[in-house]
Amino acid sequence: MGKKRKVTVDGEEFEVDLERDGDVWNVEVGGRSFSIRVSGESLSGPSRRSAGGGRRKKRSGIISSTIPGKVVSLHVSVGDEVKEGDVLMILEAMKMQNEIRAPLLGTVTEVNCESGDSVEANTPLVVIEPPE
Repeated sequence: MGKKRKVTVDGEEFEVDLERDGDVWNVEVGGRSFSIRVSGESLSGPSRRSAGGGRRKKRSGIISSTIPGKVVSLHVSVGDEVKEGDVLMILEAMKMQNEIRAPLLGTVTEVNCESGDSVEANTPLVVIEPPE
């Protein structure tokens, strides 16, 4: 598929294949395929290039699921300060639990779901406003 990465979910390590197609990441885990979108943002985590300074494009803080799922646990509320990579929630889709992480540093301005909610694809779940 694409790049092989190791990820840890609930203390268990998995090897995943990642391939980017625009703003959608296609992920294969254990022979099962998933599509994940974080509006206007990649899921690659902090860039090694960002450590040297330079200007970064302002990123979107609207976090959505590309497939229907269930919010297993919610880790943030409106007003919370989050760092890039912080776990915002656990979303279960296709019998897999996925950590949904903050794509950027900022303040949570909207939370449009609660633990136990079923969510539709492309529904904004959390909005993060970056610092000025």
